[in-house]
Amino acid sequence: MKMVLALQHGLLPPTLHAADPSTHIDWSAGQVELLNEAVPWPADARPRRAGVSAFGVSGTNAHVILEEAPADEPGTPEPAGPDEQPRVLTGDTTAWLLSGRSAEALTARAAQLTAVTAAQAPADVAWSLATTRSAFEHRAVLLGATRDELTSGTAALAAGQPSAQVVTGTAGTPAPVVFVFPGQGGQWVGMGRELVEVSPVFAARLAECGAALAPFVEWDLFEVLGGVEGAPGLERLDVVHVVLWAVMVSLAAVWEAAGVVPDAVIGHSQGEIAAACVAGVLSLGDGARVVALRGRAMLGLVGGGGVLAVAASLEVVEARLVGGDVGLAVATVNGPGAVTVSGPVGALEVLAGEFAGVGVRTRFVPMDYAPHGPQVEGVREEIVGCWRGWCLVLVGCRGCRG
Repeated sequence: MKMVLALQHGLLPPTLHAADPSTHIDWSAGQVELLNEAVPWPADARPRRAGVSAFGVSGTNAHVILEEAPADEPGTPEPAGPDEQPRVLTGDTTAWLLSGRSAEALTARAAQLTAVTAAQAPADVAWSLATTRSAFEHRAVLLGATRDELTSGTAALAAGQPSAQVVTGTAGTPAPVVFVFPGQGGQWVGMGRELVEVSPVFAARLAECGAALAPFVEWDLFEVLGGVEGAPGLERLDVVHVVLWAVMVSLAAVWEAAGVVPDAVIGHSQGEIAAACVAGVLSLGDGARVVALRGRAMLGLVGGGGVLAVAASLEVVEARLVGGDVGLAVATVNGPGAVTVSGPVGALEVLAGEFAGVGVRTRFVPMDYAPHGPQVEGVREEIVGCWRGWCLVLVGCRGCRG
């Protein structure tokens, strides 16, 4: 702390508890000296540095070198303060948030708001309502693009009349929040495109993902999402996994910026990597490396199988697989009556026929490889070699020996 203050104030403090220089040191060599009094330490063309010793702590010598921060370039903007955080969404619609301990208190609050906001900017009112007022059980959200729309909403709420500008409800005890990140299958062409335009938070996080991915892919994340001519499509295995990861991580940033912070995260396939990044288990750079190299390695599985979706419980599906084709495996459990099976296409066709015979609906998922099953073992060595020991659970391997 003393050295930090020295850098800030341009003054070197005197040495503590060492009034007499050691006779075992040649003080005439070099420019090192013992400071018996404070000495000016002005800034010059070179950055100032200070060495700090923690001798005696736990019986060790621990040293830190501090360097002053570079001076701001002319025109460098000041960091954003607490009232200048990037908006989660942009657009013309403003939301006024109201709450009260009872329904009567809520309508009274609306009547009061109508009377005091005539001279206030709608955005300023929205900010004050969201950040300086307590949140009680009975709540209302008033939406409007203009002051007239907002005030008509408050008037309707105060009168107890329905309005298209007003949404009301009652909040209970907050439940734990869990972010669930899915695997492949939820993608579509153009996903995230509009959100990039209206959410600075989403766009900024997506740009960070793109920069982290740049050393590992030969295409641009924004060009793929925008469907730019010449950019690879989402039908490519090594592309769709990476893009889904980036979109999921960026969506989580939007929710967190809006105040929805997860108590837990969970994910499947590349969603597991997204969950690890959001939880802080993986840095964004490590997550980008894992998901990109994982997708590249899994190209070796293309053409080697498929996935069959079965409208049945896990117990029913597992009972059919017992003693059957050893190449088949349960890939995912998406719900009480929704299971997918991966494996060789021929074996999946036989399984589909068996289920059809007992009235169970099935369909083939549009994938030409068999993830989350025994076939993944075929890329084990490449994955371990690329990632220096990253666990194969990230590609859904069962019985990992890593």
